[in-house]
Amino acid sequence: MRNVGRAEWTKLRTDASNGWLLLGAVALTLAIGAAVAMTSRCDAVACGEDATRLSLTGVMVGQVVVAIVAVLMVGNEYSTGMMQTTVAAVPRRLTVLLSKAAVLSAVILVVGAIGVFGSLLIGGMVTPGRGFTEAHGYEAMSLANSTTLRAAVGSVLYLVLIGLLSLGLALIVRSSATAIGIVLGLLFFFPILTQVITDPDWQRLLQQIAPMTAGLSIQTTIGVDRLPIGPWEGLGVVALWATGALTVGGAMLRARDV
Repeated sequence: MRNVGRAEWTKLRTDASNGWLLLGAVALTLAIGAAVAMTSRCDAVACGEDATRLSLTGVMVGQVVVAIVAVLMVGNEYSTGMMQTTVAAVPRRLTVLLSKAAVLSAVILVVGAIGVFGSLLIGGMVTPGRGFTEAHGYEAMSLANSTTLRAAVGSVLYLVLIGLLSLGLALIVRSSATAIGIVLGLLFFFPILTQVITDPDWQRLLQQIAPMTAGLSIQTTIGVDRLPIGPWEGLGVVALWATGALTVGGAMLRARDV
């Protein structure tokens, strides 16, 4: 397992495009979060805005880049034929799957932590000047606050789960373009559909099962009782999506003659 993991890490880091994509994920997460924090405003007591969630808006964009990196980790091997070499060198395909998942998770943990905690640092400096002050009912944004810490840690875990979901889908379809299309569809189709459907019960159900809507509820720090699904339960929904995709992808990797 250690040797296979080292091989997967070597393949990931020696592809220059991965480095640029991961750097882009951090940059986009920080830039979007900072832009939203600097343009938001709270002019009255209990204005209803969630300063922490606003500062973490960039995660919604960063997840797209994370998904692309995860898909290419498998898609490039299929497109170049390297997957045949991989499974020839490591006949136990479950080991291949676990090694890819472990390396991807470790990389996203680091990248996600930089983007998420950096966004909160910027938000903590910017939002007080935008009216998010104690006078308006807001505490200083700090990781010592349990809800802020939950939003930060949960956002990093959310990015990891999106990466694993994308990895599983890439194993299923064996095509980078198709897998990226499916991932983006899963992430953004449900929120659009929620806006189209007018029945509140169906809206709530879609919000509870949609990976992005449910998963990003982990970022909410005010009005949690009004969410369609709890923060940790929402992250659990994404975990179920990721587990399902990896299970099916792993089964197909074992069943196919590459």
